[in-house]
Amino acid sequence: MRIIGAGTRRDFEYRELHTFWTIPNLITVLRFLAVPLFVWYIAREAYGAATITLVVLGSTDWVDGYIARRFNQVSSVGKWLDPVADRLALIIVAITFVAAGIAPWWLLLSIIIPDAILLVFSLILFHGSPDLPVTNIGKIRTALLLVGTPLLLLHRVEGFGHDWLLAVAYIILAAGCAGHVLAWFGYMRAAWRKYKALRAAAGDGPSRG
Repeated sequence: MRIIGAGTRRDFEYRELHTFWTIPNLITVLRFLAVPLFVWYIAREAYGAATITLVVLGSTDWVDGYIARRFNQVSSVGKWLDPVADRLALIIVAITFVAAGIAPWWLLLSIIIPDAILLVFSLILFHGSPDLPVTNIGKIRTALLLVGTPLLLLHRVEGFGHDWLLAVAYIILAAGCAGHVLAWFGYMRAAWRKYKALRAAAGDGPSRG
């Protein structure tokens, strides 16, 4: 069974829907609405419930993509809504972890700084989103962070305070943060190439590599 691109149908021509009202988009919205619930659980130090919420967040991120591809519900809205919701959720989770003393500052900085640079870069070149496809590195990065954060939180749950669990969580999170930087570099290059190609198509000059 495929993990990346799960649900993709071979030899099938997908039609892109131009509507918000699809099951995957509704799942994405419901998933993002669970983020404030997670923050509330952390504020109450209800780490068990917060861990379950994070697990639901991570699993539904896979589910909505699977449904979109398996049941031909890929939409123009979903293409930007899903990655934006994922990115905002990761940033909020990272801020909450650091503010609560659960995770070190490098987790937050390694996520926010690249995202801030890419945002400014995109606003300057495109005056908005560059509308780039999600890369495999980006998907793996998201998966690692969505696995590492619940494990780090699980270490705070009574009966799970094992040193090996904390070590595994940090290893996965470090790999996810490294993947985040690699994905950021790829998106920066792709955004620049798209900008040059658009300028060339508009007649502003030749596009050079």
